[in-house]
Amino acid sequence: MKMKWMALLLGTSLALAACGGNDDASDKEPAGEGSETTTAGAGDAAKIYENKCSSCHAVNLEGGVGPNLTKVGAKLTKADIEKVIANGQGAMPKEIIKGKEASMVAEWLAEHK
Repeated sequence: MKMKWMALLLGTSLALAACGGNDDASDKEPAGEGSETTTAGAGDAAKIYENKCSSCHAVNLEGGVGPNLTKVGAKLTKADIEKVIANGQGAMPKEIIKGKEASMVAEWLAEHK
């Protein structure tokens, strides 16, 4: 029985660590207008997804700890996906990505039908 609890605890810890938010200053939005960012958020939604989401949803969108997203656009609109990103869902913490990056990833995922 102790082994089952240890396995559950370890598995949960790994899942939370993989999907946990990263509050580094480099992830924040630029302060002023006309500012450019040097992070992946400079325009590549797939790269943002790979950096922030693939640890739970897999690089190929087929899921793992998180659900399969290969056809998420057939079920959810861009606005719906943005709400999930902003508010979290199930074990997914809220605001893994924010602002323009969240909008870009939501649009990209909504195209997967």
